[in-house]
Amino acid sequence: MKQEQVNDLILQSLEHEMGGVKVYQTAVLCAVNRDLKEEWEKYLEQTKKHVQILTTVCEAFGLDPNQDVPSRRIVRTVGEALVKAMTLAKATGKPEAAEIVACEAVVLAEIKDHADWELLKKCAEQATGPSGKALKAACEEVEDEEDEHLYHTKGWCRELWIQSLGMKAVLPPPEEEHHVKTAIGAARAEKESQRTR
Repeated sequence: MKQEQVNDLILQSLEHEMGGVKVYQTAVLCAVNRDLKEEWEKYLEQTKKHVQILTTVCEAFGLDPNQDVPSRRIVRTVGEALVKAMTLAKATGKPEAAEIVACEAVVLAEIKDHADWELLKKCAEQATGPSGKALKAACEEVEDEEDEHLYHTKGWCRELWIQSLGMKAVLPPPEEEHHVKTAIGAARAEKESQRTR
């Protein structure tokens, strides 16, 4: 493995989780549906924990968790843009529209987050020694939560959009009801939502 690139991925991932805290804090403020708000509050707490976990990984790799590399600035800018989009949507005074914008922002953030953790897992498979052990433990602890964040919020986003279009929505979405944590499970849940309309 190219250690410099692995280090960069770890620092980017930490930055993204830090931005994820801000994304979830803002999304919670935009949530209208009580179940969705509770879900995002849970994800906010988990994301705060992910920041701590990645800080520990940084230390295991001998990295300064505060090191500001160019890729971190880019990741930070994207996170700030998502927060700004939600803030603008909330300012329009249309709560249901702001909630959908928040769902979209969370999905976009979680796509990157999910990809980061998949790459970290691949690195963990190759890493050795105490740093490798720390990375493996981090991936095992976080993997299911990241899957849930992505697939459940995608379901919420789809169903809230359908509701906004005046069609029958399934809320909470089947992804939530079936505790989906895989792409296959998400596909099945989406298919189920089509059948129940």
